[in-house]
Amino acid sequence: MTAATAIDATNASNRTGYRSFKLGSFAFTRDEYFVYITWPTKNGPMTHYMSADAFLRAMMRDVAWGFFYYQVNFDAVFGTNNLYGKVEMFAGSFNETYKTAGINLTETFDTPVIMATFKSILDDWCNEGFDPFSAPEETGNTWMGAKRGENRKAINRNREVCERMVGLPGDAPMRSDANGYPVNRAFHDVPQDEPEVHVEPGYEKEIGAVNLFAFLSRSDVTWNPSVTSVCKTSLYCPTTEEYILPIKHGNDRVEWFIQLSDEIKWEVEDKETGKPRAKVIMKAGDVAAMPADIRHQGFSAKRAMLLVWENTNPDIARMHAENEIPPYPVEF
Repeated sequence: MTAATAIDATNASNRTGYRSFKLGSFAFTRDEYFVYITWPTKNGPMTHYMSADAFLRAMMRDVAWGFFYYQVNFDAVFGTNNLYGKVEMFAGSFNETYKTAGINLTETFDTPVIMATFKSILDDWCNEGFDPFSAPEETGNTWMGAKRGENRKAINRNREVCERMVGLPGDAPMRSDANGYPVNRAFHDVPQDEPEVHVEPGYEKEIGAVNLFAFLSRSDVTWNPSVTSVCKTSLYCPTTEEYILPIKHGNDRVEWFIQLSDEIKWEVEDKETGKPRAKVIMKAGDVAAMPADIRHQGFSAKRAMLLVWENTNPDIARMHAENEIPPYPVEF
């Protein structure tokens, strides 16, 4: 299957002006408020629906993260699994009720094929003024109603990539008003002064420091980690969080969270069934490890800063899948 044949968009618009899409056995349509996902079952076609803004926020993360580490649940029914080269798209396969009833479906696609389809959906279904990376207060209700315009600038934004550690000479331009990154409305109380560094002569280009809080205060996106340091397979990925994490992330490795400011509430569920496992309230200074056998979703009433610590060891997903290592980091 190629990307050209995978994207089956109807040329004729429906009454609201949005195109419909088909990938494999899955069909996608939307109207003023909702997205409808339809797939075949033994009992006939099954249709699942989501609020269009929730669907588009989830799809935006799936695209931006390259389908992330294993599982991205758009909600309790629909989502994707990253097989790193291929992607599974599923409906009901990680929902105990759907799976028991035999009305679930999972299909596998080459990564470029499903990526092209998802990008086409975002391009057509995001209205002018709607930024699926922004908090509701920032982007408003522009997602609602009939088709009008587009917002390709928002959905195609490129990450700033540093050539060196953030803050060292030669890195990408730091966030600043001059570069179009004003301090976010929620972080006007964050000091913007940079650390004072005294370096031995000859090492000026090798040693530096950065005010990470000031760096994050200028983030123009929510729930979208940015890599700020890399040490072998260890990545520090701080991010700013407001409202609801648009997806339920199902891990294939242990993921560490360090709460840098304010508060985030987490709902933790079993990865395979969706059954509740825990509720976690993280306040500034708290540290938590999300195990490899769960899915989690965060809630933040005030924009908060979070440091996500990721292990990118290419073999670790297999080690967890084959039970070579436990799904949690510590035995108590």
